[in-house]
Amino acid sequence: MSQEKTGRLPLIGGVIAAIAASLCCVGPLVLVMLGVGGAWVSNFALLEPFRPYFLGAALIALFFAWKKIYRAPAGTVCTPGSLCAMPQTNRIYKVLFWVVAVLIMLAMIFPYLAPLFY
Repeated sequence: MSQEKTGRLPLIGGVIAAIAASLCCVGPLVLVMLGVGGAWVSNFALLEPFRPYFLGAALIALFFAWKKIYRAPAGTVCTPGSLCAMPQTNRIYKVLFWVVAVLIMLAMIFPYLAPLFY
């Protein structure tokens, strides 16, 4: 697998885990704000016991993404013209990393902020 593809896998894993971790709490609120309602929305509460596992997976994926983006091995050489040699690609990865970090942080603190919205 190329350097470009392995660099984005931890970011994708972090996004998926952050979304999964917030489904129990943020999901119903977002659906209600969009006008979607019904008794089935409360089924997202069944995911609450799995929230710590999803958050743990998100933090692990975030660690590996940080390691790939900010602590690249010294021996890693990008061939000229490849995706990893372009500075805008590294900038995009860094921006996405911090967006995912904010999503994970929101997923962690949202249960404490939720009473402010209801």
